[in-house]
Amino acid sequence: MTSADLDDCPERILLDQLEWYYDAVPRHGARAEDFGPLTLFVREGQGWPFYARPALGWSGAVSAAAVDRVRARQRELGVPESFEWIAETTPLLRVAIEDSGLVVHEHPLMVLDPGAPVPTADELPVGSSVRIIGPDDPALASALAVPHLAFAEPGTGVGSAGVDELAEAVRIRAEDGSVDRAVARIEAGLTAVAAAVESGTVLCAGQHQPVGAVSEIVGVGTLPTARRRGLGLAVTAALVADARSRGVETVFLSAGDDDVARIYARLGFRRIATALIAEPAE
Repeated sequence: MTSADLDDCPERILLDQLEWYYDAVPRHGARAEDFGPLTLFVREGQGWPFYARPALGWSGAVSAAAVDRVRARQRELGVPESFEWIAETTPLLRVAIEDSGLVVHEHPLMVLDPGAPVPTADELPVGSSVRIIGPDDPALASALAVPHLAFAEPGTGVGSAGVDELAEAVRIRAEDGSVDRAVARIEAGLTAVAAAVESGTVLCAGQHQPVGAVSEIVGVGTLPTARRRGLGLAVTAALVADARSRGVETVFLSAGDDDVARIYARLGFRRIATALIAEPAE
């Protein structure tokens, strides 16, 4: 689907909402640097670095030179040379990104149908307790660490990282300030964390980040040794329920690939576009 096709498509409104969200969510912890058709978000303080993306409302051509200027600034700042955008709303950016030498990865962009009857976490037979993790919950550090182990072993198959690796990941995060930053965001209402906990061990966790009536579900990951139990689906359901309880009307996510997208479709998510992420070749 082209951007011209979208002008007469009901989903144009949804995509405009997501574009607004992508521009708004980094502004809570970053400054925006203007590069004409591109905006670079630069994190202020510690934490995971942000990305560059099209300036809000921009849908026209972007030159490789403009991309190169942003990349030069990212190198100057010592942050990853990464770009994120929606293929259908800024279709001409991909050419410039690839001409600049970056590699583009595609991810299904999915929105939850507003009327979808999402089951509660308790209705999904996962054999674990699934709950929203508060700022004082002792499971918070583990809930932040599990997705990092999950993404280090991508895919849906059972992997090797287990409770020993989780304990080490928690130890590392206890020293880097990431738990304190998460506590601050939770208390400010900027992040909600959900986790599946069994015998005191977090097996799966994820987050959603509400801004107004829109929230993105991010970082849902299962401890590799605990995969194939439906834990990711249960955690996602808990995040959806929490988002709706906060008055969120549009819940969306980017799936890792088509196999993962089919899992989310079971909860009522449907693909409306393609999220693109660009980074240097390894």
